Amino acid sequence: MKEISTACPDWAARLRAGKTIIPAPIFPAEAEAGLAVMRELQIVDAPNSPTIGEACAPWVFDLAASIFGSYDAQSGRRLITEWFVCLPKKNSKSTIAAAIMLTALIRNWRNSAEFIILAPTVEIANNSFAPSRDMVQKDDELDALMHVQTHIKTITHREVGGGLKVVAADSNTVGGKKAVGVLIDEAWLFGKVANAENMLREATGGLASRPEGFVIWLTTQSDDPPAGVFRQKLKYARDVRDGKIFDPRFVPVIYEFPEDMIASGEHRKPENFAMVNPNMGFSVDREFLEREFKKAENDGEESMRGFLAKHLNVEIGMNLRSDRWAGADFWEVQSVPGLTLESLIDECEVIDIGIDGGGLDDLLGLAVLGRQRQAHRWMLWTHAWAHPSVMERRKAEAPRFKDFAKDGDLTLVKQIGDDVTDVAELVAQVEHSGLLDRIGVDPHGLGGIIEALHDVGITEDKIIGISQGWKMTGAIKTAERKLAEGALVHGGQPLMSWCVGNAKIEPKGNAVSITKQAAGFAKIDPLMAMFNAVSLLSLNPSVGTIDQGYVSL
Repeated sequence: MKEISTACPDWAARLRAGKTIIPAPIFPAEAEAGLAVMRELQIVDAPNSPTIGEACAPWVFDLAASIFGSYDAQSGRRLITEWFVCLPKKNSKSTIAAAIMLTALIRNWRNSAEFIILAPTVEIANNSFAPSRDMVQKDDELDALMHVQTHIKTITHREVGGGLKVVAADSNTVGGKKAVGVLIDEAWLFGKVANAENMLREATGGLASRPEGFVIWLTTQSDDPPAGVFRQKLKYARDVRDGKIFDPRFVPVIYEFPEDMIASGEHRKPENFAMVNPNMGFSVDREFLEREFKKAENDGEESMRGFLAKHLNVEIGMNLRSDRWAGADFWEVQSVPGLTLESLIDECEVIDIGIDGGGLDDLLGLAVLGRQRQAHRWMLWTHAWAHPSVMERRKAEAPRFKDFAKDGDLTLVKQIGDDVTDVAELVAQVEHSGLLDRIGVDPHGLGGIIEALHDVGITEDKIIGISQGWKMTGAIKTAERKLAEGALVHGGQPLMSWCVGNAKIEPKGNAVSITKQAAGFAKIDPLMAMFNAVSLLSLNPSVGTIDQGYVSL
C-alpha cells in the first residue's frame, strides 16, 4: 500500500488538456472483467436503448475500471475502498450509479451480500432505481438471474441471495446494515441533514467485516455554501487530490475549475464548459448549456451562481440574492486569510467593537473593527456564540453551525452566561491594548452583556447604544463603500460570509435597512455587530475621545 498514491496534484493541467484525473486500475484483469459485464448493460431510456459500452464517455470506464480494478482476487481484499465523485448535473450520474452497482451485484461471490444505493429523498431514490430495474428487465439472461421488486426498490440475485436495494435515507432504514457496497447519491443534500454523519456511519459500518467492500460518494455541487458531512468530505477529497493528505484507500474525482480560472472569469467562457463536463457530447448537450448560461446571465448574479454551481461545479461561497446587501458583491474579494484578532490589534491605531444578539434563539455576534496605521484601511475580525437551544430550534442549520465551530469562528456554549463572559474577556483584551475607542451595542435584548463588561472594568462611558432599523442606513452605506473601494478587509471567515449572504435589504423611503426579521431563520447577528462598529469607526475617532452625538448606556 505504501507504493500506491491516489493524489493527482496536476489535476488542473489534466482537465485543461482533456486527460483523465482518475488513477489507473491496480489489477487490470479484474478491471476488464468488470467492464466486460458493465459495457453490455443497456440504457433503456436513451434512443434505441444503446449499451453502456456504446453510449458512455471514456471517463465512465476509467471510473469503473478504478473501482473494479482495486479488488485483489487472490486475497479477497479491495485495496481502495472509497471514491468521491463530484461532477455537474446531466453527466449520467444516475445511470452510472445503476450500472456500477448492478455490475458489482452480478460479479459478487458472497452469499446474501447486500449492495445499497443510499439517496437523500424518495424521488432521488426512484431516479437511481429505475435505470437498474430497466437494465435487468431489458436483458433476458439478467431477468432470469435477478428478481426485481419495484415496490421495495430491490433487485435480488436468485443464486447467491442478497441484492441491490435503493433506499431513501433515514436512521430507521440504514440501521444495522451490513452492506458490501454502498453508493451515496447526491451527497450535497446530506450536508443539510442534522444527523447525516451518524446515519452514514451506520450505513457504511458493514465494511468493517467485508474486506472486499467499498463506498462511492456521487454528487453534484451544492446550491448553497457546502455544509455538514458534504463539506467535510469535499474538503478531505481536495486535500487527498492535492497531496496534502496521504490516503491510498481513497480516490478523489472532482471535475472543477482551478482557482486561477475562476478568479479571471475564464470559467464563464462557453469554450471551457467541457473541461468540467466529462460527458459533453454524450448526455450533456453543448447547445443546451450555452443557452442556459445566456438565460442565467440575463437573469442576474443570483441565477448565474445557481447555473455555475449545478452545471459547472463551481462552489458557492455565499448566497447572492436579488435583494442582497450591495456590499455582498465585494465581500469575498476583500478577504485577507490569516487575519486574526491579535494581528488586528498589532496593526491598528484605534479599535471600535460592535455586539449584537444573544437571545436563546439567536447567535451572539462580536465584531472588532480597527483602523490600520498609515494605510488607514479598516480591518475586521468577528466571532459568534450559539446556545444549544439554537441547535435544537434550527435543526436545518445545525450542520452548518458545527462547521463554523470546527473553523474556530463559532463557540457552542454549554451553559447560559458563558457566551457573555467570553465576549467580555475579548473586549477586555482590546481595552488592555490601549486602542479601544468605544463599544456599540443594540440597546434592546442585551441580557447580561452590560454587567459582564462592567465586571472586566469597561466603564459606562465606553458603551454606546446604536440606533437600529432605518437609522443604520449610514453604517450600511459606509460599509459597502469601504468594501467597494478596497478599504475594508476581513479574515474571510466562512461564518461571516454566510451572514453577509443571508442579509436582505429593505427600502425605507430614501433609507435602507437590514433586519433580522427580513433575514428570517438565517442568522445575521455578527453582521449587525459589524454595522454597530462601523457606526462608531466612521466618526474617525482618536483613542480616548467620545462623540457627544451618541448616548452612553
